[in-house]
Amino acid sequence: MVTMEDVAKAAGVSVSTVSRVCSGRSSISEKTKRRVQKVIEELGYVSNFSAANLATHNSRTVGIVLPPSESTAYQNTFFLEIIRGIGLVCNQNQYMNTIITAQTEEELLQAVQNSARSRRTEGYILLYSREYDPVIDYLQHEKLPYILVGKPSEQDTATFCVDTDNIRAGRDVTQHLLALGHRNIAFVFETLAYNYSIDRKSGYLLALTEQGIPIRQSYIVEVEKIPEPDNPKLRALFASPERPSAIIANDDILAVSLIRMAQTLQLRVPQDLSILSFNDSLLARFYTPPLTSVNLNAPQLGTEAAARMIQRIEQPDTSPSKAIIPHKLIQRESCIPYNPIKSPRTN
Repeated sequence: MVTMEDVAKAAGVSVSTVSRVCSGRSSISEKTKRRVQKVIEELGYVSNFSAANLATHNSRTVGIVLPPSESTAYQNTFFLEIIRGIGLVCNQNQYMNTIITAQTEEELLQAVQNSARSRRTEGYILLYSREYDPVIDYLQHEKLPYILVGKPSEQDTATFCVDTDNIRAGRDVTQHLLALGHRNIAFVFETLAYNYSIDRKSGYLLALTEQGIPIRQSYIVEVEKIPEPDNPKLRALFASPERPSAIIANDDILAVSLIRMAQTLQLRVPQDLSILSFNDSLLARFYTPPLTSVNLNAPQLGTEAAARMIQRIEQPDTSPSKAIIPHKLIQRESCIPYNPIKSPRTN
């Protein structure tokens, strides 16, 4: 059986050079690459992926870090679409990926630390971003490469990231509802712990301010990811004499929860209440009524993040970069023009 050592000896190069040629590394000169490839063909050597990794102390594995969650993050197809994009690029470049999950922030940090100490992962793609994240603090302290899918903190100027312009997205959806004649527009979100929620709320407020519409704090409601049917905050919002005629939900899953709650209160969507959301998941497309939702191009978020991650691994001196992936509002049946006859008149 021909070994990598046999190829290296015949080609007059090191074992690590043969490994780099087999794995498609770009750091090898074309002349050396052709010489090694010729010897490989002559000897009939078949590359062994694991052996190549051991020879170069390179796992060729990217860690995908999901936000800490007991369940809801893993039920969200948005993350699956990002992971699909990451997987496509990793496959093309002969990298593997591993999913790192946990129920709590402490468990997630422990999982990342265990992964780093085992040297099984060369870099990390975080599918979330927030202020004061202990995982990022650890990765920075250990000088481990990572990419954010999201917006870095204001203090962090050295992070590679791939993001959506969530301020613009929040502004765009609010302007869409304003163009439909709605003036009483609520914003319902699951948490402001993550930067995308903060930015979408900022965009919502910006659009209202630009139109001279007063900000109503009662229209800005924070709930759990999948609110219970008897959620007091939402019931108060729906039962108010100044009930909004439209709601922006921060996620498709949350939007469906709002529709179901509205139905229990004999409110029709969209006749009595227009609802708009983010992520444009399968749920948005096939629910009744189909949801108007913002497509964030999750697969491209994944492919861009993976490409930058591999670049960081193979070219450690690469300067920090930020990519903004365009979003698109997909109009469906959950939003209609404001009807003063069927909707509460509070303007």
